[in-house]
Amino acid sequence: MNVLKKLAVILEMIKFEHTVFALPFAYLGAAMGNLSEEGTFPALMEWVWITLAMVGARSAAMTLNRIIDSEIDRRNPRTETRAIPAGLISRIEAALFTAVSLLILFFSAFQLNKLSVILLPVAVFFLVIYSYTKRFTFLCHVVLGVTIAIAPLGGWVGATGTLSLEAFLLFFSVLFWIAGFDVIYATQDAEYDRTRGLYSIPSYFGVRKALLIARGMHVISFISFLLLGSAASLGWIYYAGVVLSGLIMIYEHSLVKPDDLSKLNVAFFTMNGILSMVMFIFSLGDMYL
Repeated sequence: MNVLKKLAVILEMIKFEHTVFALPFAYLGAAMGNLSEEGTFPALMEWVWITLAMVGARSAAMTLNRIIDSEIDRRNPRTETRAIPAGLISRIEAALFTAVSLLILFFSAFQLNKLSVILLPVAVFFLVIYSYTKRFTFLCHVVLGVTIAIAPLGGWVGATGTLSLEAFLLFFSVLFWIAGFDVIYATQDAEYDRTRGLYSIPSYFGVRKALLIARGMHVISFISFLLLGSAASLGWIYYAGVVLSGLIMIYEHSLVKPDDLSKLNVAFFTMNGILSMVMFIFSLGDMYL
């Protein structure tokens, strides 16, 4: 029972439920790639291995982030109650969970195809390095975007064993969507990061300019989604999903103001979970019909 309690603490610590942000895009990459290459949806076991690879990768990345940032979290009033600073789990226990998660990722990649295995070190590099970037560059949000955008790219590679222009357009769409909302999320720690010598766009440019930069990133994401639809010859259902996603991003930005961050969690968690599901459902519907 103690092990199950520890596991529950770890899953809460890494916000396991937020896998919903990236998993639909991993599925979208797999479906879109296989349809373009083979004219069919991926086989059942390909879905299974892509799912396990995605869950393993995100779990490893988030747990590593909590281990690497545990001292920073301990000094930040907003994060001092997280599991490791609060002593609910040890760094060793978190490291063991990370190792198991990486094993799941590795095993799943080897069940897919050769290119998945070849690109595995690239994915692992970004899973590890992004947690350190806030120590030396305000572009840490972009690195996080790259890390999470590897999910749809990995789904595409996992299903097809190939890469294409459409795969990279999907990659850039997700990259700037993630980077934009991470900038928004980082506004709540702008002052703390500034006093501790940590880098983020809000701490470097200020909250007001950071929110403008986040808007710019989301405009790039929206345009990339449009270009993806054109490159992949998708139809009106897909574009309806893109427009709806654009409206969600506009609403998200309306919730967060430089002098009022009280609705930040709604903008960050709720709206982004909805956006990822909207893009997946509308895209899949378009490809299926």
